[in-house]
Amino acid sequence: MDNIKSIKKRYILMSILLIGLALLLLILPERDSSKELEPEKLLFEIIDKNHFVTTDYVADRIINNDNYVILIDIRQPEEFANFSLPGAINIPLNNILDKTESGEYKWKDYLNNDTKKNIFYSNGNTYSNQAWMITRRLNYKNNYIMEGGLNKWKETILDPQRPKNEADNNELTLYNFRKAAKLFFVGGDTKYSSDDSETVKNKPAPIINKNNKKNEDEGGC
Repeated sequence: MDNIKSIKKRYILMSILLIGLALLLLILPERDSSKELEPEKLLFEIIDKNHFVTTDYVADRIINNDNYVILIDIRQPEEFANFSLPGAINIPLNNILDKTESGEYKWKDYLNNDTKKNIFYSNGNTYSNQAWMITRRLNYKNNYIMEGGLNKWKETILDPQRPKNEADNNELTLYNFRKAAKLFFVGGDTKYSSDDSETVKNKPAPIINKNNKKNEDEGGC
């Protein structure tokens, strides 16, 4: 019975992914299909989930000032202005396919880059997944997703929960890292609550200096 349920779940997942791919193909305008990633390969990459990174990884890279990692906030500019991760740039999801007067994709230099590791994030996974799928379909490389988005960031980094008494050393080490990370980012307790949707409520004050950011037309960096 469990095997049957497992098979059914796989078929449902595959159906959802295929529908998503079909919709993705519709929104890519004037495509040169010879340069795009084959749909079959994209589907396998989606299933492999190797394009996800954890909030702990992102926190560690920020703390260590890793210049080879670029955080890309794909929410709307007003959300980005209210709260974002340190050093992130803002490329809203609905602007990823914007083109210049010459017909080139406006954000190609940011999103298709051999030397940097881009990490998309939103409030949850939905919009980041869409951004990643668009860039991979265009055959752009080195793009990833912060799994769980800012909701997961709140849960793991801003509000880490103490492990149970029987926790092993790995769990305790991770908890100690998260406690230290929380102090690095907010300096103490903060009120920040979220739900399972793509909306994050009751955000804390921004933790980056917005005066150092360029406006959206300049790439938000």
